[in-house]
Amino acid sequence: MISCLLLTVSIAVLCTLCFASESHLRVKSRPPLPPGPRGWPLVGSLFSLVSRPWELWMQWSSQYDSDIIYCNLAGTSVIVLSSLCAAEALLEKRAAIYSDRPRAPMAGDLMGWNFLFGLMDYGKLRHHRKNASYFKLYRTDLRTHRRLFNQEVPLNATKPELRTSARVAAHSLLLRLLNEPKEYPGHLHRFAGEIIISLTYGADAVVGEAPYLRLSHQAAKIVQDALVPGRFLVDILPVLRYVPEWFPGVRFLTFAREGKKLAEKMRDVPFTDTKRKMASTAQPCFTVNALQALDSSSHSTFKSYYDESTVKNVAANMYTAGVDPIAETLAVFILAMVLNPQVFKKAQREVDVILEGKGGELPDFDDAEALPYVTAVIKEVMRWMPVGPIGIPHRLSTDDEYQGYHLPAGSIVIGNAWAILRDERLYGSDTDAFKPERFLLANGALDAKIVHPETVAFGFGRRICPGRHIGMSAIWIAVVSMLATLDIGRSTDPKDKREEPDEMVFEGGLQFAPLPFKCSILPRSTEAVDLVRANATV
Repeated sequence: MISCLLLTVSIAVLCTLCFASESHLRVKSRPPLPPGPRGWPLVGSLFSLVSRPWELWMQWSSQYDSDIIYCNLAGTSVIVLSSLCAAEALLEKRAAIYSDRPRAPMAGDLMGWNFLFGLMDYGKLRHHRKNASYFKLYRTDLRTHRRLFNQEVPLNATKPELRTSARVAAHSLLLRLLNEPKEYPGHLHRFAGEIIISLTYGADAVVGEAPYLRLSHQAAKIVQDALVPGRFLVDILPVLRYVPEWFPGVRFLTFAREGKKLAEKMRDVPFTDTKRKMASTAQPCFTVNALQALDSSSHSTFKSYYDESTVKNVAANMYTAGVDPIAETLAVFILAMVLNPQVFKKAQREVDVILEGKGGELPDFDDAEALPYVTAVIKEVMRWMPVGPIGIPHRLSTDDEYQGYHLPAGSIVIGNAWAILRDERLYGSDTDAFKPERFLLANGALDAKIVHPETVAFGFGRRICPGRHIGMSAIWIAVVSMLATLDIGRSTDPKDKREEPDEMVFEGGLQFAPLPFKCSILPRSTEAVDLVRANATV
């Protein structure tokens, strides 16, 4: 009996050793992970993260002489891509396995932001581990959202409804800047809000937009903070979401509760208002058009591919994600002009040539081809200080290999736009400087060979921002309108207590934007004032 027991134990030990040896050989034969910091036991490089992780990752890329970096955040694999070549090779060409989103216990399970484009509901996933159809269902929902967005929203900047909305909002922006120049941050957000709210919920919604804008700004800020990798420990240790709110050190639950309230308001309040107005005053817009099409399909033999909740979710996506990037990019433009007055004057001179032949009208979209330097300025704004330095992270759904490195399934994959847009191989030397000329040929025309920053700033592959054309149109018309009518420079007001532009403070999350800074915004002339007042509708 004892002999049999000993034999059994010996066989078990031998099998274990053989399995361990086989596993060891199998692991040894696997390619190495990409280079990166070794980190500490258990927590990895978690405590190395700083408020601007994109800058740290860029430093690591230089330190390890690699455009692909690996780090461990308390058991979560993070892969950072710091070159356009690597980002395109993986996020574009291998999009089929790089298009999932990382698990988001904070933003998704606790705060209820699963309706955003591409946020996977891992709470449901836990109950479908053996059911691969859940992944198919998730991807089907995402495709449905994007299909509906592309069906109902102008697909390019030439659509008259988008141009009209952006032009009207830009002219109103000029008037507000003339009347209250120190309040420029609020004016920029209102400008972006007028465009997005008009396209999403109708022009009549703009009249009472103030509560909508406050809600949008609060919601965008809180969800951007929640989606930064490593910012909340619950994203790394999901079990923490079951800890009671009274437990010491779990303030993130209070943050999550507030975020959940905002998520519900974001989806319900403007949607319900628009739906209520449909029978009387509601004007054509995404929500109205989509609901009317849905109602028509319910009376025919052809059923629609979406339902009312889909309309509500897509509208909330447009409303949440569309306002802040536009406003923050324009704030960066003003900062760049304050710090680079020679660039501002040169751009004004190019616009003045257009104004001479317009007979009292402001520049319009049709003038874009005649303004290559202005276009170069906008490109340099997006390159110099991208407001989305890392975008929203991707997730690798299966093991992969690249450049001789093993990339483990489940890894968070980040395209480091900050590093890519400072790559001297793409943009020449001194990439920290503001130089629009880097996008121009010697004859002043735009250089088509230079990588356009918008191809990086709006994301990669299947996760590229579907509303990028709206953002670019809004930014362009606002910039050219300000150049035509305003003088932007340093503030000489001793009572202005805001930060000096040279000592700028930035707020960072998934968005990276300057906090209010000292600047002077004045009309160029009495003729400019008359031009603004003649064109503005409010």
